[in-house]
Amino acid sequence: MKVYGLTGKTGAGKSTVAALLKEKGWCVIDGDVLARQVTEPGSPVLRELAEAFGAEILREDGSLDRKELVRRVNARPDGKQTLDRITHPAIDALVRKELQAAQAAGFARCVFDAAALLESPSRALCDKIVVVFAPQDVRLARILERDALSEADAKARMQMQKDDDYYLSQADIILRNYPPHVLEDELEQLF
Repeated sequence: MKVYGLTGKTGAGKSTVAALLKEKGWCVIDGDVLARQVTEPGSPVLRELAEAFGAEILREDGSLDRKELVRRVNARPDGKQTLDRITHPAIDALVRKELQAAQAAGFARCVFDAAALLESPSRALCDKIVVVFAPQDVRLARILERDALSEADAKARMQMQKDDDYYLSQADIILRNYPPHVLEDELEQLF
C-alpha cells in the first residue's frame, strides 16, 4: 500500500484534496480527528497538556479548550515544541493502527492529512509528501470565508506557520490549488 502524507498551509485546501481522494476510493486518515481523539476528556495526553500549559486549558466538563491551548502555546517560546512532544507520539500510534486497518481492508493507496505532518514522527510512514499550495491572498480569503475570523486573527493564524519555501522544499509532489490551475488536473500527479 502506498502512503501519501498530505500537508500545506492553512487555507491551501488539504481537506478538499482529501475529500476528492476519498471519492476516488483512497483511504483517508484525518490528523485533526486523531488529534481530537488523543485529547478526549480524561486521556493521558490531555492530563499532560494541562500539566504543561495549565489547568485553564480545560473546560468545566473536562474537555480541551482549544483556543486557550493555542493562546498558551503561542505565548511560550517552547510552546509548539512542548505541544508536539506531548501529542505527536500518541497521534503516531493511532496513525499506525489506521494504516494497518487500511492495509487489512485492501486499500492500494492511503493519504494521511495532517497540518503538522512535516514535524511529526508519522512523516516516516509516508512514501511521498504531498503539499497543497495556494498563494497567501487566496488562502486568506478562504480562511475568512470558512472560519468566521477577523482578518487580523486570520493573518495571525497564517503567520504561525513556516514560510512557503519550507513547505515547497519538503514536497515530493506539489498540488497547486488556485486559479488558473484546476485541482482535479493537479491530482493526476498522484496516479
